[in-house]
Amino acid sequence: MSRVVLPLLILVAAAAAIPAPANAATPMEAEALLAWKASLQDDAAALSGWSRAAPVCRWHGVACDSGRVAKLRLRGAGLSGGLDKLDFAALPALIELDLNGNNFTGAIPASISRVRSLASLDLGNNGFSDSIPLQFGDFSGLVDLRLYNNNLVGAIPYQLSRLPNIIHFDLEANYLTDQDFAKFSPMPTVTFMSLYLNSINGSFPDFILKSPNVTYLDLSQNTLFGQIPDTLPEKLPNLGYLNLSINSFSGPIPASLGKVDEAAGPADGRQQSHRRRPGVPRLGNLRTLTFLELSMNQLTGGLPPEFAGMRAMRYFGIARNILTGDIPPELFTSWPELISFQVQSNSFTGKIPPELGKARKLKILYLFSNNFTGSIPAELGELVELSELDLSVNWLTGSIPKSIGRLSQLTRLALFFNELSGTIPPEIGNMTSLQMLNLNSNQLDGDLPPTITLLRNLNYIDLFGNKLSGIIPSDLGRGVRLIDVSLANNNFSGELPQNICEGFALQNFTASNNNFTGNLPACFRNCTRLYQVSLANNSFTGDISEAFSDHPSLTYLDLSYNRFTGNLPENLWTLPALKFLDLSNNGFSGEISFSTSSNIPLETLYLANNDLRGVFPSVIKQCRSLIALDLGSNMFFGHIPIWIGTSVPLVRFLSLQSNNFSGDIPSELSQLSRLQLLDMSKNSFTGHIPSFGNLTSMFLTEIISGTESFNRLDTPLQLQVQHFSVVSRRTEPNNNRNQDEYGDRVNIFWKGREQIFQRTVDSVVGIDLSSNSLTEDIPEELTYLQGILFLNLSRNTLSGSIPGRIGSLKLLEYLDLSSNELSGVIPPSISNLLSLSMLNLSNNRLWGEIPTGSQLQTLVDPSIYSNNLGLCGFPLSIACHASTLDEKNEDHEKFDMSLYYSVIIGAVFGFWLWFGALIFLKPFRVFVFRFVDQIERSYAKVVHIKALFRCKSASK
Repeated sequence: MSRVVLPLLILVAAAAAIPAPANAATPMEAEALLAWKASLQDDAAALSGWSRAAPVCRWHGVACDSGRVAKLRLRGAGLSGGLDKLDFAALPALIELDLNGNNFTGAIPASISRVRSLASLDLGNNGFSDSIPLQFGDFSGLVDLRLYNNNLVGAIPYQLSRLPNIIHFDLEANYLTDQDFAKFSPMPTVTFMSLYLNSINGSFPDFILKSPNVTYLDLSQNTLFGQIPDTLPEKLPNLGYLNLSINSFSGPIPASLGKVDEAAGPADGRQQSHRRRPGVPRLGNLRTLTFLELSMNQLTGGLPPEFAGMRAMRYFGIARNILTGDIPPELFTSWPELISFQVQSNSFTGKIPPELGKARKLKILYLFSNNFTGSIPAELGELVELSELDLSVNWLTGSIPKSIGRLSQLTRLALFFNELSGTIPPEIGNMTSLQMLNLNSNQLDGDLPPTITLLRNLNYIDLFGNKLSGIIPSDLGRGVRLIDVSLANNNFSGELPQNICEGFALQNFTASNNNFTGNLPACFRNCTRLYQVSLANNSFTGDISEAFSDHPSLTYLDLSYNRFTGNLPENLWTLPALKFLDLSNNGFSGEISFSTSSNIPLETLYLANNDLRGVFPSVIKQCRSLIALDLGSNMFFGHIPIWIGTSVPLVRFLSLQSNNFSGDIPSELSQLSRLQLLDMSKNSFTGHIPSFGNLTSMFLTEIISGTESFNRLDTPLQLQVQHFSVVSRRTEPNNNRNQDEYGDRVNIFWKGREQIFQRTVDSVVGIDLSSNSLTEDIPEELTYLQGILFLNLSRNTLSGSIPGRIGSLKLLEYLDLSSNELSGVIPPSISNLLSLSMLNLSNNRLWGEIPTGSQLQTLVDPSIYSNNLGLCGFPLSIACHASTLDEKNEDHEKFDMSLYYSVIIGAVFGFWLWFGALIFLKPFRVFVFRFVDQIERSYAKVVHIKALFRCKSASK
């Protein structure tokens, strides 16, 4: 080290020894500095004393030596502008320039290189752009170069590697790119080198391996690749800090990083060459290394036990790689100074070594997102200085050890996503520094220990997804600033603690899927910071208007499946941030109040299964961001307003089922181009089915061969055909909230029963208009919606034939046209429905042979074709014969003639009715128009049926 510092001492001494000439240059230096000051954008207060009235050497930030400006230190002075107006030639004695932490922009002028006496240049933490001047390689006396945290671009000039006295070399946090490191020279004087956070590509730079005095090396957050050099310990034996994280290094970790060479000499790293074995590389043991960070690369293999040789280790990180195998227990007996051990997000296996308890100075222990098994070692209780412990997302079993209560310094305990069982030990109350407790998604049972109320610093508690039961301690929250609480998916009962939000800091509260009862705590109305509340699937009662009256940050509110009553609070429509509101399956009553708000931010609104009444709520017109709307199973009535096609253009899920809506289905619904689920079943709609030709989110524009997804026009959704895919529990722990706890859902009648689609809601595409009074034909345009998975038009009075192009709905899984007045044959194209798993065509007037097809042959229940005029073929027991079809043909021809005469008679009768209608009232004329139109339609259908039978007979 003394050899490295010597050039700096010589340089400083030499600069101090330079005598000032008789004609001192101070006036010239003053004019240069004042001209630069005038060019700055803001005349900062830091330079207010710079004037000709005061000596230059007394100006703020200026230090002189022998009457010359030697140092210019303006760190963090709030200056803005550039350096191009500063005449560096007028500052020949300058040895230090420190402008760190200002707002300088523009290019760094090459003219700085004229100051050959400069020993320290710090331009860090500014906004300099463009490239680093090549002339910087001429700084023969430069010892300290800091250009970090700017906007510098381009390649690092190889001339910088020729700086003969450079010690501190810091170019981190810029946009410097890769270059040909082969042109770089070794830098034997450098001890500190940082190229962190740039865009440097390529393999490990070879010139660094030829810079043997480097003690601090940071190459993290670049795009370096290839293997970490096995010779690194030999070439850089004095390393104390090594950071190669966030790159693309691959292959195994070199065991040489920690191996003790059998031929090693004294502890100072010097080697005796005559003791080296042939063929064995000269390996250093990096005994001085205190910081090693290799996280976020692509390293494979195991963790070398040889790492135990790095006995000075304090901070060890190797997270987010592809490492496997056990954790060597000898690490913890050989690293007595260890403070941080982070190996998360790998694939380590085996048990957690009990030897961890020997690392008594450990403060941070991250083992999460691996495949560790077995129990939590009781020895962890010996780590009395531990502040953060995260063992989440593993396969740990057994109970939480009581010894964990000894960790009185622990602030964060995360054990979620394991297989832990048993009770939560009451000793947890001794962890008085604890701020975050996350035990979600385990198999813990029993009561929540009352000692948890002793944790006065607790602000985050997550118990989601266990088997905990009993009553929540009534004092939970008293005197504590709880911020995030999740009690969801357990078996808790009783009332919520009345002091749960006494600290007025509560932001996120979930207690869904329990057995809670009673009214909500009155203190909820004081928690104005709440942004997320989920209390679904409990037995809460009472009115909610008090609890949620003034919450400007509330974005998510789910109170579904409870026993709340009363009218919906008017203020719900005025909450400025609310996007998700689910009040379904309660006892809310009355009409929905009108809102004067011009733009309600709601995106999801579920009000189904209540006792709400009135006409279609006009408040929805103000919800222009609405994506999902469910008003099903209430007592709404009247017509659907035509503004629904324009006022809520983003709607994708629309359910109005089981109400008393009437009138025509507005054709304006077809303007909802993003609509992918429409359920208007079980109402009193009349008239014909609109064409729905513009529902482009239901179009299938491209089937991707060999995959299970397809693209749809004008929609960001990517519909997945596999509906019930399960998200793996092996998820990253960045978001500790279980994914089932929140999210959109829809309830639809699917495959014979009502089902809830959640998280897979984007895969639900279809139309349900069943159980209404719809008439006339099924529009041919419905067959253009080739992305739909289900179509239910049953229990109406639809007539005509099944559209011949029904087979073009290639993804259709559910088709129900039963209980209508459909006639004719079943179109042969129906055999093209290769995904069809549920079909019902019963209770119509269909006849002829049932089409065959590979998928149709799996539908073996004959009831799906029952109560039709004359269907035959599989799966019915009625065989199809040519004579039988001929008889059907004759029957229909007779029916054809009788209906033909009826048409003639009807036409004559209609003429007289028409004549009468010219005299009488307009309503009577409308009736006549419809009567005649119906006759014409009936005759057209007869002609169509006759043609079909003739074709069938001819084919036989």
